[in-house]
Amino acid sequence: MTDTYPLRADAQRNRERILAAAEDVFLEIGAGASLEDVAKRAGVGIGTLYRRFPTRDTLLAATYNDRFLSFAQASRERSAGLDPASAVRAYLEELVMHTNVFRGIAVSLGTVLQVGTPGCHATSEEGVRLLDHAQKAGVIRSDITFDDLVYVVTAISLAVEQDGSPKSRIAHLVGLFLDGICVPS
Repeated sequence: MTDTYPLRADAQRNRERILAAAEDVFLEIGAGASLEDVAKRAGVGIGTLYRRFPTRDTLLAATYNDRFLSFAQASRERSAGLDPASAVRAYLEELVMHTNVFRGIAVSLGTVLQVGTPGCHATSEEGVRLLDHAQKAGVIRSDITFDDLVYVVTAISLAVEQDGSPKSRIAHLVGLFLDGICVPS
């Protein structure tokens, strides 16, 4: 989601204050935090928040934008040195870790990725690219879609969030999923 015209200076400051406040509130309380709390922390009215970010998902996506851009760039760079299945594995593991920055965002991951920020586009495009490459290499079944990957990342993220699993548990759960979608060699 991008503005089609430049914001006035005061509107841009409000947008930046809302994003900074959302970052703080979501880190402290989680993605389910009150948007009224975000507006209050930003020093703006709730109407101002909703004019810039009409839904919680648009605010979450905007708050995650830079993380998603960095994530997609790192994945592109990392995948150059990996075989297709390993590149998908690394993507999934890292996306689960990124999803768990704000407690509770996993429930909205699929919707957040569809919001349309540059970071959402980059993350989705990278996942589609890696999946397509692995399918063309014959290492992942052809009936698997990017949405399937998002569902699994959501499920793993929820499981990890629920029991406070360490990173090694993420790798284990991603491995279980990949064992089911990889083409047997």
